[in-house]
Amino acid sequence: MEKVIEFLNENPIQYLATVGRDGKAKCRPFMFAGELEGKLWFCTNNTKDVYKDMLANPEVEISVSSPAYAWIRLHGKAVFENNMAAKEMCIKNPIVKGQYQTADNPIFEVFYLEAPHGVIADFSGNPPYEF
Repeated sequence: MEKVIEFLNENPIQYLATVGRDGKAKCRPFMFAGELEGKLWFCTNNTKDVYKDMLANPEVEISVSSPAYAWIRLHGKAVFENNMAAKEMCIKNPIVKGQYQTADNPIFEVFYLEAPHGVIADFSGNPPYEF
């Protein structure tokens, strides 16, 4: 999992793919918040369509590529949890703090990926790192 965390931290703007409530694919820029309690955490707010889409269908995939032409594809189930420690971790990011001000903001939501799995790969011809 360390390799996954390192890759996400080094490439801070990822893309989160969901299935919209209209049944169509949706892809949005997202930021990895960090690892806590062995879980990969992200945040959003409960007024956004992405939040409502993940409640309706929590299966998501995250992808990002690096400047060195490597990429990650990470999928799992988005699990929303009112975890104050995770919210405090997220709010340390100045971008997140600018949007929500405090961890107890009623629209501020955090989620982790349950059973995350995927690959880190590149164009080298070497086998991908599967996790």
